[in-house]
Amino acid sequence: MSWRSLLRPGDWGVVVLGAILCAASFPLIWRSGRADQVIIRSGGEVFAELDLARDRRIEVPGPLGTTTVAVERGRARVVSDPGPRQYCVRQGWLSRAGEIALCAPNQVSVEIAGRTRAYDSLGY
Repeated sequence: MSWRSLLRPGDWGVVVLGAILCAASFPLIWRSGRADQVIIRSGGEVFAELDLARDRRIEVPGPLGTTTVAVERGRARVVSDPGPRQYCVRQGWLSRAGEIALCAPNQVSVEIAGRTRAYDSLGY
């Protein structure tokens, strides 16, 4: 005898309703808020806090050389970095609050910040 034969129509309704509620709550729970600024750090210290509404390029000094960061149309990215693997450049555009690009060899980070702080598994 299959376990599905034990379920009645009302049970199926509860399962379907539960699945709909889970799917509908996912975007509400995991949204990270509106991004409004970019925080650039060099050597662990805040180098600049920039408004995402203004387009600009900024050059950030580090131990290996200069990292170039671009801010355009409410998003930011690392354009160039003297690091060997270019992971932070490959990260691409950052646009949501809580996103971050780390240029570890050059000790530069670019973080998108908003009014509400997003949490991840490390923020428990």
